[in-house]
Amino acid sequence: MKSSIFLRSLLLFLCFALLPAGAKQVQWKMKEYRGNKYVPLSQVKEFYNLTSMTQSGRQIILKNKQLTLKFQAGGQEVLMNDVKFIFSNAIVALGSYHMSVTDLLKVIDPVLRPAKIAGAKAFDTVIIDPGHGGKDAGATNSLGTEKGYNLKVALLLKERLIKRGFKVVMTRSTDVFLTLQERVKLANKYQNAIFVSIHFNAAGSRRARGIETFTLSPEGVAHYGRSLKESDFVKKPGNAQDSANIALATAIHWTSLKRLNDPKLKMGIQDRGIRRARFSVLTGVRHPAILLEGGFLSHPKEKYLINSASYQKTLANAVGDAIFFYRQATLGKTTQKK
Repeated sequence: MKSSIFLRSLLLFLCFALLPAGAKQVQWKMKEYRGNKYVPLSQVKEFYNLTSMTQSGRQIILKNKQLTLKFQAGGQEVLMNDVKFIFSNAIVALGSYHMSVTDLLKVIDPVLRPAKIAGAKAFDTVIIDPGHGGKDAGATNSLGTEKGYNLKVALLLKERLIKRGFKVVMTRSTDVFLTLQERVKLANKYQNAIFVSIHFNAAGSRRARGIETFTLSPEGVAHYGRSLKESDFVKKPGNAQDSANIALATAIHWTSLKRLNDPKLKMGIQDRGIRRARFSVLTGVRHPAILLEGGFLSHPKEKYLINSASYQKTLANAVGDAIFFYRQATLGKTTQKK
């Protein structure tokens, strides 16, 4: 697939703002359940001009010619055009199937209508944060260290972004140690910017594999993998960018998956989804921010892929191109360098 065709298809995915520009006025029929507000999936269908709603077993599908949403009754995994999102709350049956208002406002709407994101600002600077460094190696295996792979991909991404006409700031360009607070402080010195933190993963199970992208948990939503705490109800600086965060994550996650799964590369990278977390670099940074986990160093096959120059370059180019089209999708800009 030619790059130009691929990137136009990415822009189409992001620009569903073209559909809801004529979204129907809906009198939302909200219900409360366990302290959260919910709306019927039938009204989500109506608002976004989707043409059908069907159910097969526990799967509920909303779709039209361009868009397919797949929900699991009682589950939090949702597929939008086959891209996996992990909702903050499960789909629940309250007479009919409902989704939480938090997920409607913090996931569905900014992804389907990025041009409608309130307060979306022009940006010309990308702050790249290669995770770990110096005395902090991060994950390790027999082939290398996470800190090393993070930096390699970050430097390739810097090169790609400069070609795209962006200014680039690196939290580190060499093998040095920075605290999380130092990274946040550096990022917040800049205006008109976004923040991308590059990491690789590891797990106790050698079966864990694939890429996942994190955005800051909205106010009132827990860090992934743990229960809700009182501190989760405290609004963080990064929460001002909740909608932009998820739109940026969608662009980067979707593009990375598509590029890495190009049949010619024969990599077979799995989609672990776009998730919510309360990592320090996400809570404190005042720009739209994401943290990308580019694969598992602990997986017996994936570690060799990550160690290859082809994988590193493909991932870096994907992230760079996604950032370019995220800027177009959110602001309708068409004048950037190609």
